[in-house]
Amino acid sequence: MKPGLLMTLVALMLGACRSREPRFPVEQLSLKGATVVDNGLLGWAPSDVQELFADTLRARRHFELLEEDDKAKRVKGSWSLTLELPFTREALRDGSAYSFAEVGATLSLERRGAEDDQHYQVVGLGEVRVEAKDAEARRKALREALRRALAQVAEAAELQMLAADREDAALLQDLQSQDERIREFALRVLAERRNPAAAPLLIRQLQDEDPQVVRQAMGALVEMKARAAVPALIDLVKDRESGFVQEVVFAIGELGGTEAEAYLFTVAQGHDQPDVQAAAQQALDTLYAAHKLASPEARGKDRAEH
Repeated sequence: MKPGLLMTLVALMLGACRSREPRFPVEQLSLKGATVVDNGLLGWAPSDVQELFADTLRARRHFELLEEDDKAKRVKGSWSLTLELPFTREALRDGSAYSFAEVGATLSLERRGAEDDQHYQVVGLGEVRVEAKDAEARRKALREALRRALAQVAEAAELQMLAADREDAALLQDLQSQDERIREFALRVLAERRNPAAAPLLIRQLQDEDPQVVRQAMGALVEMKARAAVPALIDLVKDRESGFVQEVVFAIGELGGTEAEAYLFTVAQGHDQPDVQAAAQQALDTLYAAHKLASPEARGKDRAEH
């Protein structure tokens, strides 16, 4: 084969591979939160942070940031991204003579659909050692921590968007991935689609030590109407503070069913904390109204059906 022909074939193959790479159109990229708007430590305007993040997304090559003309046409399947920086700070570590610049980043992803909108959230944490105590060194470390946090959320967003476009069968395979992020993002999408395979995994997450993981799992189970989660939620309230117990009580009420009803009735009648008792009664009233369980006859019918 002639060298010129070989090079042409290689170029065509590379072009075909690139054309199959996922592309995620982004029609809106915005910032929110006081930490972005007014941050003397960082020393950058919001526009600087936004441009840095836009450059971070472009560098990954899978994001397509739409220009104003493209936005007017509204590309099908495009995403809106909202970046928030919950904190920018310096922290001391035990046993270290140095402080560390830390920046937290939260990215909300939204895509409007013909039937249902999709909403996801990914987080990142950038950490950099502060090499000196002067203001310039501290600012330099903080800016590098921001870059690292933005790189993390950009990568996580790409994985989450990729999962959002995959079929259920592929997502079920992703649950076996060695990458914890791929498993988590696949589970989120399956839960959003109310795939029954997601429920046991979400119930298992209720035992996680991270309260945020527990709350996300609880919310996903409520969205799925997974009544199988009620016993695990009941066990979850043991030795917990009042505010969290109320959250769980309302989740149990949203799930409904005879076991939920019996539990809420017991708590509403005899819990030792008045605020929890009131929450259970409110959840019970809502449950009765939603499922038309105002009469004993209707409750008996619901028991027969479930």
